[in-house]
Amino acid sequence: MLAALATAAVVGVAASSPAPAPYVETIGHSSEGRAIVARAVGSRSAERRVLVIGCIHGNECAGVRVTRRLAGLPAPDGSVIWLVHQLNPDGAARRRRGNARGVDLNRNFSAGWRSGTPGDLTYGGPRPLSEPESRAIRRLILRIEPAVTIWFHQPQTVVRGFGPSRAAARRYARLAGMAYRTIRWPPGSATMWQNRRRPARASYGVELRPGPLSRRGANGHAAAILRIARSR
Repeated sequence: MLAALATAAVVGVAASSPAPAPYVETIGHSSEGRAIVARAVGSRSAERRVLVIGCIHGNECAGVRVTRRLAGLPAPDGSVIWLVHQLNPDGAARRRRGNARGVDLNRNFSAGWRSGTPGDLTYGGPRPLSEPESRAIRRLILRIEPAVTIWFHQPQTVVRGFGPSRAAARRYARLAGMAYRTIRWPPGSATMWQNRRRPARASYGVELRPGPLSRRGANGHAAAILRIARSR
């Protein structure tokens, strides 16, 4: 029911208030030189800042449909929504989890980092922040200091929260009509790094179902994020 109402709300907003073109900037490049692009919907000087990453694992990219949907919708007054459709363009080009060097970008951050074994799916790299993709999103986060960061993954069909982000993750699950689970952050994950660095600012993962995301599903998630962006 919530998801259906949310979808209707997004469709209504899109029909009545088309968003102005987002601000676009290149925040870095992948190890193979592909651009990593961020878009800001709304005023960049807005007090309320939300960051959404559509894809960090190259074979879990259904969330890109949500970020592309948000790029065409107006941000709530007083808020800016930053969007990174694709953080792992090299992995996406290969349809594999890691980047071109086989590093799991969501194990490459400095909090709780472990290297692991090259060739493993969760290989954390030779050192923390060894990968240009990880450094690019870290720079953006440090610059804009988002109040909420949402990382899309697949295929567990659950919203994952832990520590200080549990309440925010539960709220997202309610808004999106999804299940919620308290699950520890993986070592070296972006969510662990963000939550330890700024416990008052939420960062959590949204695990979509396997396969492509429907238009209705993208609308529902976009509506949930717009509601999050309105909150103070």
